[in-house]
Amino acid sequence: MAAGLKTVILLSFVLAVGFLMIILSCALWSNWLPLFVALTFVIAPLPNALFVHCGGDDFSTADYSEGSGPIDLGCFITAVIVVTGFALPLILAHSEIIKPGASVMSLIGGGLVYGTILAYTAAFKQDDSDFD
Repeated sequence: MAAGLKTVILLSFVLAVGFLMIILSCALWSNWLPLFVALTFVIAPLPNALFVHCGGDDFSTADYSEGSGPIDLGCFITAVIVVTGFALPLILAHSEIIKPGASVMSLIGGGLVYGTILAYTAAFKQDDSDFD
């Protein structure tokens, strides 16, 4: 599937709406702690991007179903960061540090940001082989 200009425009619009929701969840209630959600979802894909190249040499099979230690570690760290991004607004709202409305807006915005990052990596994924 070739990603075109419409895909880029759609993904940038959804990303902007996600960041807008996170910033509004901070600004409307004058508490800037939900901004950490944006930080967690922006750094969430980095472990996968770093550890995917540690799977083996060029001559080994690129079958990810058999598992590799560094690749599994990258997936685990990414999962921890994503769960932290979704749990942080809930914990802050439960402890009454932020308002429940700010928590909901932060969760929706964080989901949009992380979903956009996943969609972008899926849409623009390049194959390793140049000879196909």
